Amino acid sequence: MSEIDSLDARILLALDDDPELTILGLSRKLGVARNTVHARLRKLSHNGVLGDFSRRVDPVALGYDLVAFVSMQISQTTQPVTATALRELPEVIEIHATSGDADLMVKVVARDTQDLHRITNAILEIDGVERTSTAISLHEAMTTRMRALLEAAAHTS
Repeated sequence: MSEIDSLDARILLALDDDPELTILGLSRKLGVARNTVHARLRKLSHNGVLGDFSRRVDPVALGYDLVAFVSMQISQTTQPVTATALRELPEVIEIHATSGDADLMVKVVARDTQDLHRITNAILEIDGVERTSTAISLHEAMTTRMRALLEAAAHTS
């Protein structure tokens, strides 16, 4: 993944303000040539800077009202197999390898506590999983945010 420069950050901020802006609209708003904006967006997409559009979907809209974090201790020799098996569970929406007491931190969504119980049991059945601990999110105090970082990047050049 390549670094975002000031112009890239300005383009992304403009899209954050108005996701429906066209390339021509971005060009006019930012005072940059249309071909430049088009090339920058293509580069950002190609380099993996822009994530999948599906990442913007709120799980609540799909009926998943509950968010939980499952910290996992796993057998170190099975980590790749364990992670692959976790990816097969549609309710697993993030997996992070971590330091400290947990080897993996997994973010899951569920329809309710009974559904969460089903999901955590499915996780426990995965080869290599030795122990889990689940914490239910009571309220999202702050969503993942990138705007402040983009604003800082937009002003660095």
